[in-house]
Amino acid sequence: MSPKFNIKNIGFIGLGVMGMPMCINLSKNEEFNVTGFDINKEKNKILIKSGLKTALNAKDIFENNDLVITCLPGGKFVKKLYFQDKMISLVRKNQIIIDMSTSHPDLMKKINTKIKEKKSFFADAPIARTRQAAIDGKLAIMVGSDQVVFESIKPVLELVGSDIIHCGDVGSGQFTKILNNMVLFQNVLALSEASKIAERYNLDCGQLFQNISKCSGDSFALKNHGLKSIIKDNYPNPAFSVKYAQKDLSYAIDLAKKQNINTPGCNNLNELFTKAINEGYGDLYFPVIKKIL
Repeated sequence: MSPKFNIKNIGFIGLGVMGMPMCINLSKNEEFNVTGFDINKEKNKILIKSGLKTALNAKDIFENNDLVITCLPGGKFVKKLYFQDKMISLVRKNQIIIDMSTSHPDLMKKINTKIKEKKSFFADAPIARTRQAAIDGKLAIMVGSDQVVFESIKPVLELVGSDIIHCGDVGSGQFTKILNNMVLFQNVLALSEASKIAERYNLDCGQLFQNISKCSGDSFALKNHGLKSIIKDNYPNPAFSVKYAQKDLSYAIDLAKKQNINTPGCNNLNELFTKAINEGYGDLYFPVIKKIL
């Protein structure tokens, strides 16, 4: 018999570059009571100024909501919250937990096992696209869960995303996100190299990218990272930083190593990310790697 979910109260942990606008967008739907929390007190103050409620701590979020969403900077933070801080012990029967961070698929499966023991439900649902997409509620969301859970959480996810993709069982959302980013990052590197070459030959890089957009080299990366960042040398902070990009790339490299797959493109890009961080660009929008070519 399929469980019946009554989602009224939603708790959101992680008010970062993407999490803050996501939490705000969730709160715009009057059907739900949304409460946010971040360990950074300044983030909580921003949320309060936006007219939203904040919790005293993560424990408060887990204890008082039907649906808990976590959106943290990476796997080590997810592992700390659920296991070291023992939030997983607070999960109650029929509660739904969604992790929207980008983490290793193995960690998602471990969390899912523990949550299932409590007769509760879990989905990994990492996000893709830009910070502006998060603000506009136009994210792509890759969900790993069983079908019943997916259908139950989809209306909530549609408040923050325009493309909600069911990728398969728990962990498959992370696989999709990690490999998507692996492809994206290398595309951005190719665009950075192309722009650098064009500049040295005194070509109009903006026109070049417009021309490529009508050819086989067209891509999401070209239209967004290329035309909005690379040709303008615009690498804002906050945005998806070099440090975050390297973290996501490290998951792809690890998955490949476990299957003895050689990934020269990933390895080269990882070295460039390390160089960018060492040269002080680590907190800037990751297309800034153009500067070190």
